Amino acid sequence: MSRRLAILCPGQGAQHAQMFDVLGNGGPAALLADEWRLREALGMPPEQALNEASRLYANRSAQPLIVAASLMAWEAVRNVLPMPSLVAGYSIGELTAYAVAESLAAQDAIALAAIRATAMDACKEPGQPQAMLAVSGIALPLLREMLAPAAMSIAIETGEDSAVVGGLRQDADAVRESVEQRGARVTALPVEVASHTPLMHAAVAPFLAELRQRKFSNPHLPVVCGISAENIRDKERAIDTLARQLSETIVWQQCMDNFAEAGITIALELGPGNALSRMLSQRHPQIACRAACEFRSVAGVASWVGRHFGE
Repeated sequence: MSRRLAILCPGQGAQHAQMFDVLGNGGPAALLADEWRLREALGMPPEQALNEASRLYANRSAQPLIVAASLMAWEAVRNVLPMPSLVAGYSIGELTAYAVAESLAAQDAIALAAIRATAMDACKEPGQPQAMLAVSGIALPLLREMLAPAAMSIAIETGEDSAVVGGLRQDADAVRESVEQRGARVTALPVEVASHTPLMHAAVAPFLAELRQRKFSNPHLPVVCGISAENIRDKERAIDTLARQLSETIVWQQCMDNFAEAGITIALELGPGNALSRMLSQRHPQIACRAACEFRSVAGVASWVGRHFGE
């Protein structure tokens, strides 16, 4: 049986103060932070952003931090892995994915993450805070029907009966109550903007302009597009869809099905966190899934991948 590897790049939610130290990578990570000009992207020392909870979860600092942490993990493991067959990213992780696929330099991906976050933050109206909720245990057609009167939207489809929804916080409170009455489980997410909803429409054009100003090349690896689940191999298509995903629904369950249809047999999530590998394992248990943060060393990652490729 042919073995095929996928690389998964996470979005927001699992960031933590030690996320640059994954796989014992603390020393090299500090050098990479300087090389990739992370301080300039953040507008502050990385240590400050990592160690202050309000900054760690603030959109403006969280996005470049997550891209940097994921790419640091990739730099640590890339030389001990077989060539990946696919790479995919969840939300901001899709920008990371294009750096893994060598469409973008790491420094540009991190700078674009900061620009992306700034454009999204500008979509917030004073006195109208936004919110996102993870909802499970309710079929998506019914969920859409219940969201429509509240002006809420499905931001990310994660399964036939699970999704992330976004909108104004005042509407989110009412939606939470109504879907919980239907037996659904609801969790508020630690994010400040309703990503992948029409509330972000004003961010699309400025982010598209910034993407077009960067040195962007055709990906060396197919990148799974979050809003269509297609494999992207062309830089123009990559730029277009990266911008559009700010205000359009991510169909992550279809992306996971793409992995299975492509014959992926093993998937490594770069981190921080292991949410993507857990979701993929649940939906397609035949795919061996782990996250980099679950290993103590690069050698451990290499050993696990090697065992699966040697079967």
